[in-house]
Amino acid sequence: MRKLLAILALLVAVQPALALTPDEQLKDPALEQRARAVSAQLRCLVCQNQSIDDSEAPLAKDLRTLVREQITAGKTNEQVLDYIVERYGQFVLLKPRFERETLILWGTPFAVLLIAGGAMLLRRKRSQVAPETPLTEDEKRALERALQ
Repeated sequence: MRKLLAILALLVAVQPALALTPDEQLKDPALEQRARAVSAQLRCLVCQNQSIDDSEAPLAKDLRTLVREQITAGKTNEQVLDYIVERYGQFVLLKPRFERETLILWGTPFAVLLIAGGAMLLRRKRSQVAPETPLTEDEKRALERALQ
């Protein structure tokens, strides 16, 4: 049973590496490592929840090739990312940059939290019951008659 679990864990750990085919890999290990680091930051436009490094989609392969071409041409990681963003927009980044265009994206979670917190406070204030006042003698007699 342990062997089966170990094999399963190994297969799960190796799965993302299966997306990258041997013909895509650069011969220089340092450049390949840079290419993998850049690819891990880019969203697959087909899968949308995977990086291009993990995706097997044809478009992801094209983007990986484009990243490797840019790195081989001597571009820095930031220049490669800028080039890809220029062509495909901010959506291609798994973690969008904090810029004027993405301010709504970054600010929305905080705005939702503030609105939800305000709504909870308002609801709590509204739900607070006024302190009980004791029944008057007339109300007590009316209650006793109603219960009989």
